[in-house]
Amino acid sequence: MNHESEGGARPLGAPRITAGPTDQATRLNRRDAIKWMLSATATIAILDRGSFAASAPAAAKGYGTDPDLLKDYKPGDLWPLTFTEQQRLIAAALCDVIIPADAKSPAASTLHVPEFIDEWISAPYPDHVTDRGTVLNGLAWLDAESKKRFGAEFADLVLKQKTAICDDICSQAKAKPEFKTAAHFFKKYRELTAGGFYSTPEGSKDIGYVGNVPIATFDGPTPAALKFLGLT
Repeated sequence: MNHESEGGARPLGAPRITAGPTDQATRLNRRDAIKWMLSATATIAILDRGSFAASAPAAAKGYGTDPDLLKDYKPGDLWPLTFTEQQRLIAAALCDVIIPADAKSPAASTLHVPEFIDEWISAPYPDHVTDRGTVLNGLAWLDAESKKRFGAEFADLVLKQKTAICDDICSQAKAKPEFKTAAHFFKKYRELTAGGFYSTPEGSKDIGYVGNVPIATFDGPTPAALKFLGLT
């Protein structure tokens, strides 16, 4: 996560110096991103019952078969990625508002969650295509709203300014009529961010998930459990 000062945002048109997970040199391996996208569908299904996990086709119209997860892919080998550099910056900034760094885990962007989202919305499956429109339109709205309110792009706002915008769209039920569409976007983006983040080892550790780890000893059912089952 890029630590922000509470000073002014970068003026429009000023040169940008980028660092961190948006740099090409640190981009996530494409095969790993696709494996992550496919494996996270169950997590996202819990957050949104209408997700890809419930109805993923074995093959997508106009694409062919699903990716070979044992193969390394280069740009152009699969579906093209969607985010422009500007959209990646907005996506990373919003991810870090939703899941910032804390004492237990790093920020979402540090774990490449924006790249996960890029892979998700770039996939040719029907639900992913729908999410692509929602996310791209939402990111465009976010940047336009940032310039309207604060005269700077969303990625360049200080945390207080980013939070002010997100507070208006974080609840579909409470959002004002003019923010309803943006609130729908925020809900979807929050689901994707959480689904990506909590399917990483760091995210699982953050919520205390142990998983398939053997316990040291097991002395059998407790006396109370055996009595309940009528086995004593």
